Amino acid sequence: MYPLVRELADDGIPVTVSCRVLKLARAAYYRWLNTPFTDGQLDEAWLANAIFDAHRDDPEFGYRFLADEVRQGDHGDVSDRVVWRICRDHQWWSVFGKPKRGKGSKPGTPAHDDLVRRDFTATAPNELWLTDITEHWTREGKLYVCAIKDVFSNRIVGWAIDSRMKARLVVAAIEMAVARRDGDVAGCIVHSDRGSQFRARKVHRALTRHQMVGSMGQVGAAGDNAAMESFFALLQKNVLDRRSWATRDELRIEIVTWIERTYHRRRRQARLGRLTPIEYEMIMTPQTATAA
Repeated sequence: MYPLVRELADDGIPVTVSCRVLKLARAAYYRWLNTPFTDGQLDEAWLANAIFDAHRDDPEFGYRFLADEVRQGDHGDVSDRVVWRICRDHQWWSVFGKPKRGKGSKPGTPAHDDLVRRDFTATAPNELWLTDITEHWTREGKLYVCAIKDVFSNRIVGWAIDSRMKARLVVAAIEMAVARRDGDVAGCIVHSDRGSQFRARKVHRALTRHQMVGSMGQVGAAGDNAAMESFFALLQKNVLDRRSWATRDELRIEIVTWIERTYHRRRRQARLGRLTPIEYEMIMTPQTATAA
């Protein structure tokens, strides 16, 4: 962290302030400043900076996820063990990790209660949304898809696709869904499993900002979000598993095309009276369909 303090000092930020924020001793910093350091020490300092940035962006991540993050950047050969040691030395722990003894620990965001209890029905749009994340391999690596389905019409009102499974993936899907519904989502229940991405503070803040209500199924109970998993089963069968994918962009385009052209406008569903999701919304709620 000392190179970061030096960079901040060059930008005009006092060393006292930087050391207090980063919880470093000034005396140790000045000793480091006056002592020659090896290339290995400098490399580890830059690695620590990268780990700190990843931890700050997603405090829910443990050291293995943080290692994956820094390997995506300029530290492709770093081992999990090295990342663990740096996290231990700097006390950068996941907010969902094991509770530590003593006072002063900051609790993570609590999980929501299950408000759905496997009753996947809605009498109007924006009453109940379901969300989940799936992944698939390409030759470039994994691609993650977060989708949000309105139970009323089975329409995918929001989706986000990224190469990393972070909380911002869920937030992006929520923001897209809210925009598609013209912001008329107050009181809407958003139901998910208890994955760390859905319990993240960023997601909690997004729900609060739009006056929506979070709901989560029980741990290890796949049926608690079965209606959403059925959509991903269709996606798996019709797109993901049909062939191998060379690039993430290639798979991304195919997923979006299938959702918007086939699933929404061509695939008729028995639960909707043999209508497509778009047709069902146009007939039942014309004002909602025109917002699409």
